[in-house]
Amino acid sequence: MKIGYLGPKNSFTFQAANKLFEENKLVPFASIPLTIEQLENKFIDFAVVPIENSLEGSVRATIDYLFEQSGVTVKEEIILPIQQQLIGINSIKQPQKILSHPQALAQTKQYLKTYYPEVPLEAVNSTTFAAQYIAEHPEENLLAIASEKAAEEYNLNIIASNIQDNATNQTRFWVLSLDKSSQITMNLQEKKISLFVTLPANVPGALHQVLSAFAWRKIDLSKIESRPLKTNLGEYVFYY
Repeated sequence: MKIGYLGPKNSFTFQAANKLFEENKLVPFASIPLTIEQLENKFIDFAVVPIENSLEGSVRATIDYLFEQSGVTVKEEIILPIQQQLIGINSIKQPQKILSHPQALAQTKQYLKTYYPEVPLEAVNSTTFAAQYIAEHPEENLLAIASEKAAEEYNLNIIASNIQDNATNQTRFWVLSLDKSSQITMNLQEKKISLFVTLPANVPGALHQVLSAFAWRKIDLSKIESRPLKTNLGEYVFYY
């Protein structure tokens, strides 16, 4: 059995996947779309991807890709506390750039605004890739935002600890599969389902009619979010 995740090793997705699966079964991939694509190609049996952060909301790369994939099933969710560290080879007052995943940069924006307001930020595919890159390019005068485990993996120093904007920072991860009958632990206390809804026409009250169907049946919605339908400007798909 192979389980794909957003790598490299010791990324937050790796840590989430390692809660359910043995490390020797985990296969890293460079991006979220590539991870799900390898699941579709049956190169892996499960894919672990981030879906939502408590500070920054939905992970758009996951949401947008899953909208196109009708055959993928969510088998399990994992909630992981997220603690971001500012790491580097040495403490640098004015680094050339600070690298991290877009979500990590957003989760630490107040710290970065306070202490590094003039430093350019560069988004990369994962926090651990950022750590790996600065370890392999010591001449570039860079810092990264990543996990403590990533700092340990690449022998980097933690310059500032727990720099996320909120101490209760958490990320929800999904375990995806093509096999609707496959089981993992399925230990969720509540039955949940996520839906993508497109409206037949952009007319007044169309969204209200959809929401009314849930209200009449007393079905609780934990969230609702719109994403561009990628057809015409002003057309959206709604994610529940």
